[in-house]
Amino acid sequence: MRQIVLDTETTGIEPKEGHRIIEIGCVEVVNRKLTGNHFHVYINPGRQIEQEAIEVHGITNEFLQDKPVFADVAQDFVNFIRGAQLVIHNAPFDVGFMDHEFAMEPSTKGVVTRDICDVLDTLMLARKMHPGQKNNLDALCRRYGIDNSHRTLHGALLDAEILADVYLLMTGGQTKLKLASSGSSEGDSNEVRPIQRTANKLKVIKASADELLQHEARLDIVKDAGGKCLWRPDSVEPS
Repeated sequence: MRQIVLDTETTGIEPKEGHRIIEIGCVEVVNRKLTGNHFHVYINPGRQIEQEAIEVHGITNEFLQDKPVFADVAQDFVNFIRGAQLVIHNAPFDVGFMDHEFAMEPSTKGVVTRDICDVLDTLMLARKMHPGQKNNLDALCRRYGIDNSHRTLHGALLDAEILADVYLLMTGGQTKLKLASSGSSEGDSNEVRPIQRTANKLKVIKASADELLQHEARLDIVKDAGGKCLWRPDSVEPS
């Protein structure tokens, strides 16, 4: 399966009010593995960016002045995503802008995102998996232990890379292929099963007597300096 994890940044909220896409970030995933292949462009929208939007993504009108217009990148973008499953957080927002942009350009007029791609909305998926909880990208990063401390502002490529990690952890599993020749009554099918982990007995390596003495000596130094040792409560002294 070829999936494209996608995000966009825009001049504002509503394409019907003339707002445009100013950044597209796509990350390719094939058979649940990041390939390192991506599509990333900044776009001159031919209009002013709302200040509220600039505060979200930090992209300014001045920065976009020398960037290509959508018509210059439209066909390459369509070629990159065509036939893939798009993985998008809050898909109606991005797909709505994409369809608006496609309709405006002669080279992509008539292109509708859902006609050329399957679309998976990870926000809807997260709401089903975690009902009643926050399910924005930052909340999902905290929930799945993904470090996004470098994400001070939104950015299409950065957010797509983070979403790829989130999605793969949300849907973690391995694919088992059932073949008709295996005699299964269910015929050919692909199903995702949770990864089964065997509880192997771990080898325990104990510290030597010399290592224990060095450890106690280090704790003495910490304690003499006024520090507290979690491994040596104040009421317990080494033997």
